[in-house]
Amino acid sequence: MTDNNELKGLGGWLVLVGIGVVISPFRLLATFVPTYKPIFEDGTWEALTTVGSEAYTPYFGSLLIGEIAFNTIMVAASVYLIYLFFSKHYLFPKLYIGIVAASLIFIPLDAWIVTKVFPGEPMFDPETTKEFMRSLIASVIWVPYMLVSKRVQATFVESMPNTYMTEPVKDQ
Repeated sequence: MTDNNELKGLGGWLVLVGIGVVISPFRLLATFVPTYKPIFEDGTWEALTTVGSEAYTPYFGSLLIGEIAFNTIMVAASVYLIYLFFSKHYLFPKLYIGIVAASLIFIPLDAWIVTKVFPGEPMFDPETTKEFMRSLIASVIWVPYMLVSKRVQATFVESMPNTYMTEPVKDQ
């Protein structure tokens, strides 16, 4: 049987998790900025959101603001996740699972909403399919790892609230 002290620390498979955690906010920003910045610079926003314009698309503004808000939250959560990872904070596995789950839910939900705003668009274009598969594979591999790994349980224990054990009530 392996001692918990041998498993404690950012080693083993957690190295791969750590690499992914560190890369994640940069990867998000690398897709986020080039996708949304031109929309506001080239007149697309005005054309698609101005009632009465030839290109006006109802709900496009709401869709875009929702996507930007979600992606901004994901970038901020990813940066916070880096802090939790390297500080070995007990909340890391929970937030990691939450971020993976949120991404897995958001991608098809967003794709479905896009088809409602732009009826001619396919729900799963190649880019959406690629992102969804990436999220699905990550969740299938890393969520169970976060839930059952002894290394995860031994490593992410910092700042855990103190729980005071009381004597169990004895049957009389």
